[in-house]
Amino acid sequence: MKSIFWIFVLLIQGTTFASDWPQWRGPNRDGVWSESGILSSFPSAGLLPKWKVPVGFGYSSPIIANGMLYLSDLVVEKPIVHERVLCFNARTGKQVWKTEQDAAAPDWFFNPEQMRGPGPTPIIHKGRVYAISMFYLLSCLDARTGKVIWKRNLLTDYQLPPSSLDASPLIDGNLLIVSIGGKPEAGVVAFDLLTGREVWKALAEAATWSSPVIVSAGGTRQLIVWMRQSITSLNPTNGSVYWREPTVSGGSPGFSAVSTPVTQGDRLLISGLMFQLDVTRPNAKVLWPDTPSGTRRILSDTSTPLFKDESIYSPQSGGLFVCLDAATGQERWQTNTVTELRQGACVHLTPNGPSLFLFTDQGDLIRARVSPAGYTELERTHLIDPTSPLFEKKFVWAAPAFANRNIFVRNDRELRCYSLAGR
Repeated sequence: MKSIFWIFVLLIQGTTFASDWPQWRGPNRDGVWSESGILSSFPSAGLLPKWKVPVGFGYSSPIIANGMLYLSDLVVEKPIVHERVLCFNARTGKQVWKTEQDAAAPDWFFNPEQMRGPGPTPIIHKGRVYAISMFYLLSCLDARTGKVIWKRNLLTDYQLPPSSLDASPLIDGNLLIVSIGGKPEAGVVAFDLLTGREVWKALAEAATWSSPVIVSAGGTRQLIVWMRQSITSLNPTNGSVYWREPTVSGGSPGFSAVSTPVTQGDRLLISGLMFQLDVTRPNAKVLWPDTPSGTRRILSDTSTPLFKDESIYSPQSGGLFVCLDAATGQERWQTNTVTELRQGACVHLTPNGPSLFLFTDQGDLIRARVSPAGYTELERTHLIDPTSPLFEKKFVWAAPAFANRNIFVRNDRELRCYSLAGR
């Protein structure tokens, strides 16, 4: 009977189902959850977890495919750390396999204020899981067993600087595209999915925490990457540059490049910077703001905005939640009721049919309505406690995943599953 089960799993490995969440920000990398049959209101006593399991440090999201959940984390046992990729049964939370590698960490890492886990969310494709560890190991694993198929040490292969890699990998055709800020001219690198062989590399620029996306505009497909020195459009097949907008971003508050690029029609929004995409050729021009100021071009150090109709909805870096006019960038309204007003504030926005779910840095799940007229909170429930420290406060920074009418959330201690299925 067990062999029949695994034959069935192998047959469906190449299929992505509508209920899966196989990569950063979901099936289409746009943060939209398209499942139906979702509950219309939270229970009066709040949501109770279907299951919960202990996990280690990490800001990466879980991914779900074919009934399995995959997660990157890190466990500390000074003077070494255990870098892991875990596989669980998404329905029960039972661990299926664990792949682990020991790594040496610098002394500063063992300060409780500095300890953290991997930021990149893994990605699954045709029975293989691709993950980037905290200390620069890119691995391709068999999704069924966790066996390592190939791996690359990005630190030694590309002379990486001593900073974290937090951009989530992207798959396009037979390529795995990663933003790593390596040398020489290896800011972005594309690897062959099957072998790990380098196919192309581009840009002599430092990496950020922003994950790349591919958009279709100007009669072609464009890879959009937000680096420390620019926002650049590349040809995803060979890495050649289509267009580039110099910008300033870094790791200090107000300058952190974290947001994933989002599009609507022929407009491209990258945090607080709006582009008009040329419809006839791969090119773009800045619509707003009318200044190269880094702080003016960044809405949030932690969150990706929602571009809906003619409005932009986003937390700001200090916790205010705002609505901007998409045509001009002018503020329409603001509210201080979504999360606490403090540096590091984070809100992940997930549209689902008529609902908008907001998951906050305090581990709260909110259902709300937003429009150019204002913000209306319908209900709120607490899912998981904040554990990541910043300025004597604690946060949940990892984005949730949505699959099989469930929400999956994690902090630096636990992974939890809650049902959002309607009756």
